[in-house]
Amino acid sequence: MEVTSVATQGGYGSSNWVTSYLLMFSDSGRNWKQYRQEDSIWGFSGNANADSVVYSRLQPSVKARFLRFLPLEWNPKGRIGMRIEAFGCAYRSEVVDLDGKSFLLYRFNQNPLSPVKDSISLKFKTMQSDGVLLHQAGPSGDSITLELRGGRLFLLINSGDARAPSPRSPASLSLGSLLDDQHWHSVLIQRAGKQVNFTVDEHKSRFHAQGELYYLDLDYEISFGGIPAPAKSVSFPHKNFHGCLENLYYNDMDIIDLAKQQNPQIIIMGNVSFICSQPQSVPLTFLSSRSYLILPVSSGEEGISASFQFRTWNAAGLLLFSELQVVSGSLLLLLSDGQLKLNLHQPGKLPSDITAGAGLNDGQWHSVSVSAKRSHLSLVVDGHSTPASPSLGPEQIYSAGTYYFGGCPDESSGSRCRTPLAGFQGCMRLISINDREVDLIAVQRGALGNFSDLQVDSCGISDRCLPNYCEHGGKCSQSWNTFHCNCTDTGYTGATCHSSIYEQSCEAYKHRGNTSGFYYVDADGSGPLRPFLLYCNMTAETTWSVLQHNGSSELTRVRGAPAPSPHAGRFQYRASAQQLRAAIARAEHCQQELAYYCKRSRLVDQQDGSPLSWWIGMTNETQTYWGGSQPEPRKCTCGLEGNCIDAHYHCNCDADRNEWTNDTGFLSYKEHLPVTEIVITDTGRPHSEAAYKLGPLLCRGDRSFWNSASFNTEASYLHFPTFHGEISADVSFFFKTTALSGVFLENLGITDFIRIELRSPTTVTFSFDVGNGPFEISVQSPTRFNDNQWHHVRVGRNMKEASIEVDQLLPKTQPAPADGHVLLQLNSQLFVGGTATRQRGFLGCIRSLQLNGVTLDLEERATVTPGVQPGCPGHCGSYGKLCRHGGKCREKPSGFFCDCSASAYTGPFCSHEISAYFGTGSSVIYNFQENYSLSKNSSSHAASFHGDRKLSREMIEFSFRTTRAPSLLLYMSSFYKEYLSIIIAKNGSLQIRYKLNKYQEPDVVNFDLKPMADGQLHHVKINREEDMLFVEIDESTRRHVRLSSGTEFSAVKSLVLGRILEHSGVDQDTALAAAQGFTGCLSAVQFSHVAPLKAALHPSHPTPVTITGHVTESSCVAQAGTDATSRERTHSFTGDEGYHSGTLDDREPLTNAIKSDSAVIGGLIAVVIFILLCITAIAIRIYQQKRLYKRNETKRSENVDHAQAVLKSELNIQNTVNENQKEYFF
Repeated sequence: MEVTSVATQGGYGSSNWVTSYLLMFSDSGRNWKQYRQEDSIWGFSGNANADSVVYSRLQPSVKARFLRFLPLEWNPKGRIGMRIEAFGCAYRSEVVDLDGKSFLLYRFNQNPLSPVKDSISLKFKTMQSDGVLLHQAGPSGDSITLELRGGRLFLLINSGDARAPSPRSPASLSLGSLLDDQHWHSVLIQRAGKQVNFTVDEHKSRFHAQGELYYLDLDYEISFGGIPAPAKSVSFPHKNFHGCLENLYYNDMDIIDLAKQQNPQIIIMGNVSFICSQPQSVPLTFLSSRSYLILPVSSGEEGISASFQFRTWNAAGLLLFSELQVVSGSLLLLLSDGQLKLNLHQPGKLPSDITAGAGLNDGQWHSVSVSAKRSHLSLVVDGHSTPASPSLGPEQIYSAGTYYFGGCPDESSGSRCRTPLAGFQGCMRLISINDREVDLIAVQRGALGNFSDLQVDSCGISDRCLPNYCEHGGKCSQSWNTFHCNCTDTGYTGATCHSSIYEQSCEAYKHRGNTSGFYYVDADGSGPLRPFLLYCNMTAETTWSVLQHNGSSELTRVRGAPAPSPHAGRFQYRASAQQLRAAIARAEHCQQELAYYCKRSRLVDQQDGSPLSWWIGMTNETQTYWGGSQPEPRKCTCGLEGNCIDAHYHCNCDADRNEWTNDTGFLSYKEHLPVTEIVITDTGRPHSEAAYKLGPLLCRGDRSFWNSASFNTEASYLHFPTFHGEISADVSFFFKTTALSGVFLENLGITDFIRIELRSPTTVTFSFDVGNGPFEISVQSPTRFNDNQWHHVRVGRNMKEASIEVDQLLPKTQPAPADGHVLLQLNSQLFVGGTATRQRGFLGCIRSLQLNGVTLDLEERATVTPGVQPGCPGHCGSYGKLCRHGGKCREKPSGFFCDCSASAYTGPFCSHEISAYFGTGSSVIYNFQENYSLSKNSSSHAASFHGDRKLSREMIEFSFRTTRAPSLLLYMSSFYKEYLSIIIAKNGSLQIRYKLNKYQEPDVVNFDLKPMADGQLHHVKINREEDMLFVEIDESTRRHVRLSSGTEFSAVKSLVLGRILEHSGVDQDTALAAAQGFTGCLSAVQFSHVAPLKAALHPSHPTPVTITGHVTESSCVAQAGTDATSRERTHSFTGDEGYHSGTLDDREPLTNAIKSDSAVIGGLIAVVIFILLCITAIAIRIYQQKRLYKRNETKRSENVDHAQAVLKSELNIQNTVNENQKEYFF
């Protein structure tokens, strides 16, 4: 019958009842199979008293003739007592028994075409791991095959000239495992066109088969149980099926019933019977490492001989131990690293060892035969015999009379069985000792041998990798009790490879402190989409994701493409369509520039309004609006702005002029992006032409990352639909609060639930119940979480474990029970910020709440919920530390940015230093004020240094690299002839000279520990508070000095980097350094809140900066393996002394040589003049092209009267870029 539920009750009027039990079923009364709930639950809950009835529904139902109830626990004050009832319905069965040589051949009515739809259903049971269940082929190579291989079912559907794969080739699809267990398994195959549904037991799969399957060229016959030969021979090895088939249907035709009736459409090949009479073996299950089976034999029998079959997932365990008589020797058969190792130990002799087999822990049945006699030791595995062992000597080997299978009893039993490994966990069957098969039913009844923790007449092995709970391509491996996931090269981590190791957007990378570069982005987090590579452009105020395509970076010109044969430009991106959609959906804004030029090439046919050119986006819909326009059909930017070259049209190109014009701009309607194809048709007329270029897809921001809500009362909450995370669930979010406790999230079921809460100011707790009772795991912090800073929480639960991680604290995990409930079944609404009881609500902010990679829109729900407000300000409190080098964190509605205006650095986090190379005689002058008439209301930084104020403190910081001495690094002057100079003296020492009173000599702080003009990068930091001066050199040398010349500057005038022309009124050493100036590299120059080098090279507004000579932006950090001095000489080569390099001492011999020979002077002057003329000509040419490039870039998006010039400008731009990339050497 088909059993759908069972009910239990205790003994009538007694204290006897069972509290938990196992349910077994069988169709023959032998070879029992255990029923499992959710593929993992072994036990059923029983009764709590003698009278109540407990019902257990069987989902799925079972077809069986026998049920067995095995009590596990019962009332401790009574005994086992059960009243049992089974519920179900009658089950009809048609069976055929095939012996491995026979099969059925069904020839059906011939139709004009093979059916587009097929349906095949059957059930089978077998002891054999291989065999063909059905096969249908055609003359052209089309075929359908269902084959059992290694206990798994493979379905192959090939069309065209495809050949059936060999056993080692990838099959179309495989399902099921351990199907050679002598139990019934159901199969359903449904084909409709290309779509194929394949079901084995409760495991289902859908797939598109190979080739075109709308029509299969098949013969009008199909075989079951084998493949006809030789006429229907195939190109891959195969065995006929040996076992029983039940209820076999082909397109609703009962094949077995037709065979019984001897219908002429059925041809029976070989001997078949319509009763399943397969031989029944009695398997054993060794349930734990403490299991064992002891079998006695007659003591003193000559030799040791045993054979059996086993299957397991464990790589190690004891299979057999036998003690030798008289001498204290033993024979051990071990499974180690998936290999069999046979060891015979006899005192006084060297041990005899044999190793055989490999990968024997694959879950398949393997046969073993062991023999040890007078002069021979042998081990046979799966029919393969190992090389004969060396002679054991003339002495005969006698068994001590006991064989231990699977393990050894506890030492307290007095047994001499010893093993270096744990006990065997797995199944055994067909055990024979000395060529006599052991009656295992007698063992079960207690009439033979002894055992512990053993299950007789049942093999309880299960495939824990089916279904495969390792996600995202993780590789599953298993042992008897659990499975493991190898996440290598998947891009994911965790016990089931569920969590992505990559961020979901460039915005998330930026707020981890990353700078611009290529990154892998996983747009849906733990969802099914794979990570993909893109470029993240981190700017100060926003973050751009750049997705490139395979299109040309140059203009593509189109001629001679009329409507019948249009030009189609197709674009492929580095990400798939699904990945692109996910990335665009997260972004705040996306845009893509489409440059389109035309000459006598229209976009729209004005007669009927039909489009002549169009583009196709991600939705595969034709779009007829062009760059800069809203998604209105046949519109361009000029039509919306009313400035088209012909007011009668909405696009410039529609004017159909015999000159170049353009409709260029940015497409920014997210739902249509990115562009995947551009089609142009109106270039078939004389002199008609078009050109286009598509830029990369640019997306800005992350809507999900900053999506937040503020919870203002403990009774307030947001509710969302039920969270479905039955097998794998992960929840992540940010929170900040000042409250002592509160519930972040809760979702309830009938008994199951999940809850995440702030249990105390230092504890975040994840509580859950999936049917095994409530569990909770917590992360405790040494600091308080209610500090009004953002904290990140991530919790996860899967088949193997539950985990919680907060910020960078050590994660905590809770392993799942080995054989417990695994499905999280919730049915209520999801509460965020509170609970269903409106108690213990959360006060504070929650941001970026994601469940299994899907972001919940907190802001949208908060707008219609009392007590909750969308958004949450105050990001700088948590992220302000990312702003470095004096950058200030500024709040934005969604996020923050670093204001680097007062810093010597730039970049998104003020971490990119501004460096410049100074040629000989060059300088940068920052004027704080020209004279005393400077406006006191000036908003510039110079206003704080106005003449009527005293400067009693300053902070100076910079880095430098040079090989010249003396050199002037920095000079600050005042209108009262007070000054500060930082110089490298002629001896290479660094000197800081303060003159705060024009009537006194300057204070000099000298650092002469080592020469500072050594070509290395040095860092200087100076802080002055009135007369107290602190100096730090290279973060290692520090000095405190008290100044004697004064305490403040009066009327600060200017700050100079490099050479100064007028140096009257300064000391002699400063004058000498000022005359030489500075040649080398200066970096990150900061004077209090003024950054003079940055103001000179990156002006954001008009600044009082004067640049003299050759000052170019350059990195001060010497490249690895590059001599710093040679790098400086390369720079100075382009300076004012073009042919001259080296130090001052190097120059004088060259000067003397020139004076000694006037002929050499004349020739050298001529060469110099020629070189200077060449350099001047090239510089003028490059300057003109740069000006042309900038002018064209500015006008690029504007309409032009002569578009022919625009197109040529594009080509000139390309030539200019190529030419700018060249290097010139003289």
